[in-house]
Amino acid sequence: MEELRQSSINEIDKMDGRQFEEYLSSLYESLGYQTEVTKGSGDFGADLVLKNNNETIIVQAKRYSNKVSLQAVQEIVAAKGYYIANHAWVVTNNYFTEPARKLAAANDVLLIDRDLLIKLSAQVNRQNTQNQSNMEQISQ
Repeated sequence: MEELRQSSINEIDKMDGRQFEEYLSSLYESLGYQTEVTKGSGDFGADLVLKNNNETIIVQAKRYSNKVSLQAVQEIVAAKGYYIANHAWVVTNNYFTEPARKLAAANDVLLIDRDLLIKLSAQVNRQNTQNQSNMEQISQ
């Protein structure tokens, strides 16, 4: 899990879709979410289910070499109702098309693009490094 969590964006770009889902699961777990990777086929558009306090967040993970289109937003909007989720997110290692951004804004879907993913990953890596340093100091 630790190795997965510390993946760089270049490593993420080489992952397949399922590996990207596992990476995001690990990333959000380290941020305090309970995570579940859905089974793949028949997931009704959600790749991850995150729980934090009494909120449910569904995530569509898109590890793409091109921009993510509005279809991903359409899928997660439909999945939000199915999962009775409080929030819906689409996370990608790339960027979103303008129609995808417009549809997401109209449906209260959070879009996490490449730049935000890099920032989020860096934040988690800093936290992990700090935690490791604290543990080393305590054990001395």
